[in-house]
Amino acid sequence: MNLPDLKEAKKRTDKEVLEKKVEYNFPKIFLNKKYFLRTYGCQMNVHDSEEIRKYLEILGFTETVVLEESDLVVLNTCAIRENAHDKVFGYLGRCKHLKREKPNLLIAIGGCMSQEESVVEEIKNKHPYVDIVFGTHNISELPKLLLEKKEKQNIEVYSIEGDVYEGIKYSRDSKITAWVNIMYGCDKFCTYCIVPYTRGKERSRKLESIIAEVEELKQNGYKEVTLLGQNVNAYGSDLHKGYDFKDLLEKVALTGIERVRFVTSHPWNFTSEMIDVIAKYDNIMPYIHLPLQSGSDGILKLMGRRYTKKEYISLFRSIKEKIPNVSITTDIIVGFPNETEEDFLETLNVVDICKFDSAFTFIYSPRVGTPASLIKDNVTMEEKEERLQRLNKLVNAYSLEANQRLVGNVVPVLILGENEKDKTCVYGYTDTMKLVNIEGGKDLIGNIVPIKIKEAKSFSLDGEIVKEGVPI
Repeated sequence: MNLPDLKEAKKRTDKEVLEKKVEYNFPKIFLNKKYFLRTYGCQMNVHDSEEIRKYLEILGFTETVVLEESDLVVLNTCAIRENAHDKVFGYLGRCKHLKREKPNLLIAIGGCMSQEESVVEEIKNKHPYVDIVFGTHNISELPKLLLEKKEKQNIEVYSIEGDVYEGIKYSRDSKITAWVNIMYGCDKFCTYCIVPYTRGKERSRKLESIIAEVEELKQNGYKEVTLLGQNVNAYGSDLHKGYDFKDLLEKVALTGIERVRFVTSHPWNFTSEMIDVIAKYDNIMPYIHLPLQSGSDGILKLMGRRYTKKEYISLFRSIKEKIPNVSITTDIIVGFPNETEEDFLETLNVVDICKFDSAFTFIYSPRVGTPASLIKDNVTMEEKEERLQRLNKLVNAYSLEANQRLVGNVVPVLILGENEKDKTCVYGYTDTMKLVNIEGGKDLIGNIVPIKIKEAKSFSLDGEIVKEGVPI
């Protein structure tokens, strides 16, 4: 049994990062068994679940979307906010009841919550029916943990800086778009964030390995890749090989794959050279997610964000000036400990200046073990909720405004699937990452289609197929 240790997880050394290969030679001893996989959190967790799914299928499991049918339940968890924590433990209640009916049901918990000391202690003491707990650093050990199932609860979580795994196989959610990990971990240690503790230090994959993966995806018919990392702009700085994120972006673009995206960027690492590369290549999509978090210099300093309001706005304007038609979205936290009304108004001021295409907005959620959780907070929950409402009203107005500018325009849309609510419609995303619903059949799925925008809403667009002969 290995238990998480946040003090160990915080350590950063010059220890060489090892490149490891993943083992896939497992017996299919779970044939005719079904697994249920539930994912919480960010794109990295979604991609991790694609890896988990592959291991389970190699072991012989088949997937079910009905919890009650499952022989194995895997919860891949998120630790960013308290509501994600609450959702997981709430769902565990359903699993507990199901296990009473099916005593042989296996329950496994992985992901970022598993890396937290307090969470694992709670699972040990209050949820003994959970069979396996594994962390972000040892996803590849899940088959072994299942094959060597013990009578008692098995907890294997490593609080380490982490290694780099190559040759990972995925059971991908899509045959059209794909996530591609370019780096793992984070060294920023923003004072509110648990990610550097749950994901380890920043460590990059080699450029040639990433390009090989993209080339293979292209050969297999994928139209779009999203380069993935906790802080993609820091890519390559740990390798000391003379290349960085701008070089990787250019190499990926030169593969000729039709669409290239990336998430998530930290403003502190975003260079003018990176902006130039994005502007240079048509297949690098004009969409950038650029977290702001706060518009107040005082709060930004308390958050450990390493930039000022002025520097963020300058970067924003540089991106807008250099990249035609670019769409920029952001993250904003309200109610950080001791945020004043004046601090909050500074945030609204940045939103007024930048007029973001959309924003993910949150009330600050203290995470045990982070420096911000130790700050005494004099902002009431009522104040935090009221500020969130004001922020959302402003953000949604600018989102609608940005979408309305597209009405009447013809834009390229990659069609991804059927609309769940209306089977006569399909949906897809513009180059600027805007959701579009279109009347049309399944034959459009997987194609980049010229679409004329008919109507704009705050969070989506309605469009129609451009008649043959009409250019984009």
